[in-house]
Order: sequence, then C-alpha cells, then structure tokens
Amino acid sequence: MRELIIISGKGGTGKTSLTAAFAALADNMVLCDTDVDAADLHLLLDPVVEREEDFQGGSLAVIDGEKCIDCGTCFEVCRFDAVRMKNGRHHIDPMSCEGCGVCVDLCPEKAIDFPLQTNGRWFISTTAHGPMVHARLGIAEENSGKLVSLLRRTAARLARERGLGLLLTDGPPGIGCPVIASITGASAVLIVTEPTVSGLHDLQRVAGLADHFKIPAMVVINRFDLNAQQTIAIEELCRARDLTLVGRIAFDPLFTRAMVAGKNLIHYAPQSAAAGSIRKIWRTIMETPAMREEQEKKYAIRRLNP
Repeated sequence: MRELIIISGKGGTGKTSLTAAFAALADNMVLCDTDVDAADLHLLLDPVVEREEDFQGGSLAVIDGEKCIDCGTCFEVCRFDAVRMKNGRHHIDPMSCEGCGVCVDLCPEKAIDFPLQTNGRWFISTTAHGPMVHARLGIAEENSGKLVSLLRRTAARLARERGLGLLLTDGPPGIGCPVIASITGASAVLIVTEPTVSGLHDLQRVAGLADHFKIPAMVVINRFDLNAQQTIAIEELCRARDLTLVGRIAFDPLFTRAMVAGKNLIHYAPQSAAAGSIRKIWRTIMETPAMREEQEKKYAIRRLNP
C-alpha cells in the first residue's frame, strides 16, 4: 500500500488546496486529514459522516476529597505547579496539570484519580472521491500525536478492507509531534513550499525531518512566480539535498475562489492553467521511484499469494 503525506513548513502554503485537488485525480484511494489542530480538508470535499467516535488521548489528575488527608505529597512532587490550596484543601488545577501521573503514583493514600479525558472526535466519512478519515481536536486540547496515529491506523485498515491501494494524507505543518506521527513509515512526503525567506528556511527544516526518518521527499513550489530569486534558491536547495522537485504552480486567484466556493480546483476550474499544472505534478509524483516501488511490491505480494 502506498502512502503519500502532504506537508509544509508552516500553514498557508496551499497544502490543503493541493491535497483536495489531488483527491479529484487519484484512484483507488483513502483520504486522511491528520492536521487535527486545524482540520479543514473537509471544507473542500463535503464529506458525509458514516461513523464518529470520541477520542480519549490522555488523563488528568483529580483529588478525591474523601480520601485525601492533605499531607502535601502531591504538592511536593508536582513539577508543573498544578497542585493548589483552596479553602484549606489541596486541589489540582486542570489547566496546569500535564497528565504525567507522578502524583497518582506517589500519593500515600491513593487519593488521586486519573480519569481519561475526551479530547475530541474522529470520523469515517464518504466523499465524491472515496472514503475519508478525519478528526476534530478540542480547543486547546493536547495529544494530537496520538490522534494522528489513530487516524492513520484507521485509514490503513479501511484501505485493506476495501482493497484500496493508496493513502493520500493532508498532514500538519511544522516539524512537531503531529508531523512526526503523520510521516513515520510513509512511502513518501510531498513538501509544499513558497518562494519566501521563511519558505526556504521552513523547507530546510521539514526536509531534515524527512531525511532523519529516511522518507523520500518531494517538493512543489506554490506561487513560484512571486519571487524569482527565492524560487531559484529553493531549486538549488533541492539539487543540493537530493530532493525531487516535482513541479511549480503559478499564483492564481482561482485557488481562493475555489476555496470560497467550497470546491477543489480541479472541479472548480478544470480547464485553467493551474489545474493543468496540478495534473502534471500528480502524474510526476505517481511516477517517482518511491511511489512506483510500493506499487510493484503490492503486485509482487499478489503474485506470491494469488
């Protein structure tokens, strides 16, 4: 099974718009949105929810007032200053608790509970292009890396059950925990960048992350015509770091208009130059060794296990 993760060094590079356009071009595919802190792929694909579940990703400490003898052990061992005094009794501030569980383990009276917290919801939906796995993390909630892993496992299982050979994932921006959880073990990543000083810097960071995990990385330059000098610098970086440059996309207000209409660009303006560029980039991606090798492995397994 091939798995392509589309990521970027920061938000706003056009990553989700490009993923939605690729969804209209791909076959035999499961979509996945692992940008759980700011999920928006659903806005362009209009999914119909088939199944939804609570996501419980962590626990918070809660003092049982009937068991607590106010010995102060929890106050002494808490490294996050979450244990406070209120009306002469110890209590735990849920906004400061990091859920490490140290106070739970060291309380001599076993007076601290550690219930699971509901951090958000995740969904399996249908779209015009195939099934989609996505989620909504609660406001200011943590454990996004755990939620990303859950989504990827669910999408992979769905693909196996339905005999689909491609996972196409809209990943999160940056280089943090949710990005690592999104790309680990993937067939390839596509890094969407833009010709700015920060775009070049962010590309270096994300490319370094992909290299650390030994994942083949491809690059597409969005709005390449806005700064010729920075576009050249990005192309030179790709050559120096052996990154596959799969294409460039010119600035086009049609992307914004398509977003406002709640559609992907391929459906909104199929004859536009931008749509033509995206089709060419998609064909190039599917012909890269990283994606073709996975396909060949799949066929080889089928030959061995008819």
